Amino acid sequence: MTEKLKVENLTKIFGRNPKSVLKKVKQGVSKDQILKETENTVGLYDVSFSVNEGEMFVIMGLSGSGKSTLIRCLNLLNKPTEGSIYVDAEDITKYSKPKLRNFRQKKIAMVFQHFGLFSHRNIISNVEYGLEVQGLSKDERYEIARQAIENVGLASWEEKMPHELSGGMQQRVGLARALANDPDILLMDEPFSALDPLIRRDMQLELMELQSKLKKTIIFITHDINEAFKIGDRVLVMKDGQIEQSGTPEEIIENPKSEYIKDFVQDIDRSKVLQAKHVMFKPSAIVSLKEGLKSAVHEMRSNGISSVFVVDSERKLQGLVTIDDTIKAIKENKLLKDIIIKNYYTTELETYIQDLIPLATESKYPIAVIDENEKLLGITSRVSVLSALV
Repeated sequence: MTEKLKVENLTKIFGRNPKSVLKKVKQGVSKDQILKETENTVGLYDVSFSVNEGEMFVIMGLSGSGKSTLIRCLNLLNKPTEGSIYVDAEDITKYSKPKLRNFRQKKIAMVFQHFGLFSHRNIISNVEYGLEVQGLSKDERYEIARQAIENVGLASWEEKMPHELSGGMQQRVGLARALANDPDILLMDEPFSALDPLIRRDMQLELMELQSKLKKTIIFITHDINEAFKIGDRVLVMKDGQIEQSGTPEEIIENPKSEYIKDFVQDIDRSKVLQAKHVMFKPSAIVSLKEGLKSAVHEMRSNGISSVFVVDSERKLQGLVTIDDTIKAIKENKLLKDIIIKNYYTTELETYIQDLIPLATESKYPIAVIDENEKLLGITSRVSVLSALV
């Protein structure tokens, strides 16, 4: 995977003469003591991580953990006290003002928690604002803005005013405005936290769907661990201005590295984090269409199972046969294809366990995990689905 952004030893101290305070931080003086003695606030200290191109990278933590300070360093709204920020292998902390301005206009964009729309401009005029600043012609920027509006599901709302839209729709406008500039990197600072739970859930799903199409590099800030683990390819957990742990959601759930992380994840709804790909297993037995009934019996007997999936020569799923039907078919001189059952459940790799639970509890057969071409990738069962919640 291509590294898009890299942060090395980043420190941000707010207050007068932060360089002198930095010495105290390096000596191990606590944040509270520094604040008391110098009236300087240590926002970040010695933070290092990287983000891959096309990745949904989530930074999470409680209030005061440094997550919002960090994301504002990534476009230099906060100028770091020390450290480097590389984008495409260039240290942006070394940029001149003109180069930084160009970087902010064309390479990186930000979506804020509070939508920040211009109340006197209609929706399309809000979305094309950044392009207007860049000097594009009206026809060109309106064409780009219309496409961005369509991408976020607001086609036909171009002429409406912000006050005519719901909170969720206004946040979509903010997202469209950021996307209109076609940035390489999209920063999202708690964009859904002001929305009610139902709209928030819808926006999470829409962002994930949009990301599957656009493949942007997204750095997303949240204080909600369920949100972080739901949308993040990888998650970085912050505490007191430093990194506590980073990894994939399942890595953090399965291997918390501190008591702080253990407390964080103990109440996580695992059904909204783990997916079919995490609980599936390779089938111990499958039968090809070209094989006969006796081969099916042999596979089931050898593996101690009462049913087996049937695939074609390209491993495309054809159905399922049971031991009872197979033995009966042998006596009646039938073929394997004559007894294939179709009334079983299938699912995809990314299906969340919460959606698998109803299938697993009511199905008498394993659930087949398939790809878009119906190729059998694995199977999961009631035991594997429900035990993953423990």
